Amino acid sequence: MYICICNAITDKQVQEALDAGARNLWDLQTELGLASGCGSCKETAADMLRESRSAKRRSEPRIHVPSAAPA
Repeated sequence: MYICICNAITDKQVQEALDAGARNLWDLQTELGLASGCGSCKETAADMLRESRSAKRRSEPRIHVPSAAPA
């Protein structure tokens, strides 16, 4: 599906950029040219960024730090 009609950028291209390390809209604009035309794709790109961050947080291992034992 096309995310950015002005620059013919697909959701697959955006996802590949996110998987490669794009962390914000500026990264997507620099790498792909996303949102450099009319800007109507910004909201969809922002949604994809949020989902990507959320998925990465869910996949990170959780570290349990026990509280100090009472003296």
